[in-house]
Amino acid sequence: MRNPSAASSSIPSSADTIAAIATPPGKGAIAIVRVSGPRVRELASRLARSARPLRPHVATPVALLDESGTQIDGALAIFSPAPRSYTGEDALELHVHGSPVIVRETLRALLACGARLAGGGEFTRRAFLNGKLDLHAASAVADLIDAETRSASRAALANLSGGLADRVRALRASLARPLEELAAAIDYPDEVPDPDRARLDAAVADVAAELESLRRDAETGRLVREGLGVAIVGPPNAGKSSLLNALLGHDRAIVSEIAGTTRDTIEESVAIDGVTVRLVDTAGIREHADRLESAGIERTQRALAHARIALVVIDGSRALDDAARWLLAATQARERVVFFNKADAGDAGFREAGIEGAILGSVLDEKSLQTLRATIAQVGWGGEAPDFERPHLASAREFDAVNEALDALSRARATIAAGDALDFAAPELQRAFASLGHVSGDEATEDLLDGIFARFCVGK
Repeated sequence: MRNPSAASSSIPSSADTIAAIATPPGKGAIAIVRVSGPRVRELASRLARSARPLRPHVATPVALLDESGTQIDGALAIFSPAPRSYTGEDALELHVHGSPVIVRETLRALLACGARLAGGGEFTRRAFLNGKLDLHAASAVADLIDAETRSASRAALANLSGGLADRVRALRASLARPLEELAAAIDYPDEVPDPDRARLDAAVADVAAELESLRRDAETGRLVREGLGVAIVGPPNAGKSSLLNALLGHDRAIVSEIAGTTRDTIEESVAIDGVTVRLVDTAGIREHADRLESAGIERTQRALAHARIALVVIDGSRALDDAARWLLAATQARERVVFFNKADAGDAGFREAGIEGAILGSVLDEKSLQTLRATIAQVGWGGEAPDFERPHLASAREFDAVNEALDALSRARATIAAGDALDFAAPELQRAFASLGHVSGDEATEDLLDGIFARFCVGK
């Protein structure tokens, strides 16, 4: 766990007792109000009357009172003494009936008796400052809350375990020894010889290889969180909108035999193999189009440029026209899935194109749709299923820090290989060491903490 002295918070972490509603707004069976800080025992004694004292980590029935002693609700109180709590401080959870009035009055009573309304993410921020979570794991809490698919939740849980911080700290330790040897050789040149160049280069190369692996895994994490962008493109009347509706399982786009019906992009999300796929239905591309349709085609081209995968839909029942030939040529050099639709009416276009790996089928055929889903997943992951259980870089900040470290290690190795004085390699190794500290959280700044915890909701 991180040493809390490495960073301080602009929000008092020990003087104030904070309180917040931890469940979503609206009516429900149960709502939770969370309290943390030095005055928790005092607040519990005053506002939570029970037949027996609160026992640590045991749900105890209480009469919940306001500041004047009037009962608000019959509730359950769970007291977690420091340091065995989420925040590392004395903490209290009040489980009340899910009436908005009761929830509001409970929070109001806590504030009236001296608690302060918590800021966004302040409970998790205190957990980090008190050494209960490392910075990467704290960020994973927000990813877990935001997860929309099973894969996203698995990836967030992998990061929540703290495995990445441990891995990065091990890499920093691998750099610490050569740095110490270099420092001794620089400070005492007459007594301490320079480190062996071959051994030093091998140690740096091993760290760089590990960081390259982390950087590759970062793309997996990004796709899991943001979704896989798939632009459905093709000539008019190829069946793009029908395909979107079929993959979604309901009618979202207007389907018509009139060419040019789709004038704007339509974006919807669907889960494929547990990963969110953002499908963008686009206007059909053809040479002769009116002014309004041309504007839609321009949006199609922009959607195609930003998508990870082009799902090219062609009418496979008839010979290829100029628009189909142009589109197949234009997407040949990028990641794509080619689907020849309307196989129930013929396969002339499919046979003429002769594209390896292309799918011949129909949006009306469930087997065709299953094949399409599997192919999209395979192309999206580069042919290899991702390991969601392996911790990965989860933010642009971490990615940039790893890039910075790799650049420093590359410069250090160049110095070693050129036969230059090893004194010049030391600053680069120190730069890599510091950059990795930003990933593990050992060198976190106040601005960095503010940016991370700004993602959190109040109550977490």
